[in-house]
Amino acid sequence: MKRAVIIGGGLGGLTTSIYLAHAGWDVKILEKNKTLGGKLQQVNKGGFHFDLGPSTITLKHIFEQVIHDTGRDSRNYLSFYPISPIGKNFFPDGNVVELTPDVERMQEQLAAYSKADAKAYPAFLAESRRLFQISEKAFLHKPLFLWEEKLQPELLRNFAKIRPIQSFQALLKQYFRHPNTLRLFGRYATYVGSSPFQAPSIFAMLAFLEAGEGVYGIKGGTYKLVEAFEKLAVELGVTVEKETDVTSIETSKGAVTGVTTTKGDYACDTLIGNGDALSMYSGLLDKSDRPHFSDHKIKKVEPSLSGFTMLLGIKKRYAQLAHHNVFFPSDYQAEFTSIFKKKNFIKEPTLYICFSGASEPDLAPASMSNLFVLANAPYLTGMNQLQDKERYKEQLIQQLEDKGLTALSESIIIEELQTPADLAVRTRAFRGAIYGMSSNNLQQAFFRIPNKDTHIKGLWFAGGSTHPGGGTPMVTLSGKLTAQAIIQG
Repeated sequence: MKRAVIIGGGLGGLTTSIYLAHAGWDVKILEKNKTLGGKLQQVNKGGFHFDLGPSTITLKHIFEQVIHDTGRDSRNYLSFYPISPIGKNFFPDGNVVELTPDVERMQEQLAAYSKADAKAYPAFLAESRRLFQISEKAFLHKPLFLWEEKLQPELLRNFAKIRPIQSFQALLKQYFRHPNTLRLFGRYATYVGSSPFQAPSIFAMLAFLEAGEGVYGIKGGTYKLVEAFEKLAVELGVTVEKETDVTSIETSKGAVTGVTTTKGDYACDTLIGNGDALSMYSGLLDKSDRPHFSDHKIKKVEPSLSGFTMLLGIKKRYAQLAHHNVFFPSDYQAEFTSIFKKKNFIKEPTLYICFSGASEPDLAPASMSNLFVLANAPYLTGMNQLQDKERYKEQLIQQLEDKGLTALSESIIIEELQTPADLAVRTRAFRGAIYGMSSNNLQQAFFRIPNKDTHIKGLWFAGGSTHPGGGTPMVTLSGKLTAQAIIQG
């Protein structure tokens, strides 16, 4: 029986394990933490449930397909429900836009401050759909390990169709003029940890994924996705060893031979890294094994943005909050200048709030709120660690109170804070970045770390830091592509 070891039990690693085990492989997941899920975790305190990590679910068929491909019914593992409105967006001028698949309703809301933007919205949505359809056909379902694969004529033709050198902001300005609309759709660049003023226009496709395809919740919280995949993996015979920290990847004559962990050595000739690939190259492989990923090359990579999170149990409810909410700052561009140029925490960041209790009241005590609050933050440089997270928390709470969440500070009965440094420790995220490398330039956006190492035989990667990118659907696709390539030999 063929054997594989997977470092890390995030969604990418779990997906890989499911496909390999279903194909008859002996698969072992080694997870350093007490629970699987990687960046997607859960916290339960005092009757409040919080999902720590991804909370917006799109393309639910990708997750369902993983289960269906093993001959099982996904409804026995997961219960999805549509979220409506998709999200509420609060702007500095007092306008509020509820994102919805209803095009006419979207136009009505945009027209409240810009008739021109409202008129242009259907054309923008059509362009967003076009970009997604090209990406889905040409890039998302193909592994693209080698340069020969990337330089195929058909792929190059499709590459040209997505105008790779055009920035996201430049594309948006072809359709919209008002700052509110530019903020509303520009924010999609942060879904891949990047700046709308630098990332390429391809990420406009994310508008279609949400406004066109819809956003979903998972009954019981987003972490149920991890629990479902773990249950399926174990049913298929995958061995899961938690609190087992891999300290090095062992090789011989240019091939993987196994791993060394805090609980002993594990031999294998097929190894899948389901963690931040940059952290694995720099922390687990000997320098002599990675001339193609030298310390100098890794240092030149620009990481994605990170985040400062607050889990707040609130003894009241705010009628203005939906399941997903975004409060935009007065100067949106200054936020990204601070994060990527100055590499500093910004005084007035965009604030995202997930209030899953709006859809599922059981996730919080009666008449109370479970608020997951995320502020964009810079990746770690060694000079910009947050020295006083309590003071920063108070600053953000005041910002939310100024935006209408009255008496928020005095209503907190449960809280937990996480800084970029905390994220780096918990998940070994490269420099505390959420998505690995940023997509702020052409090379990093379209030529991510391959799922297969072409220098070390038997070394593979799955997850958000490799192809096809970050976000729960893409991470799951990454695991599937990697497993299929391994099985095909």
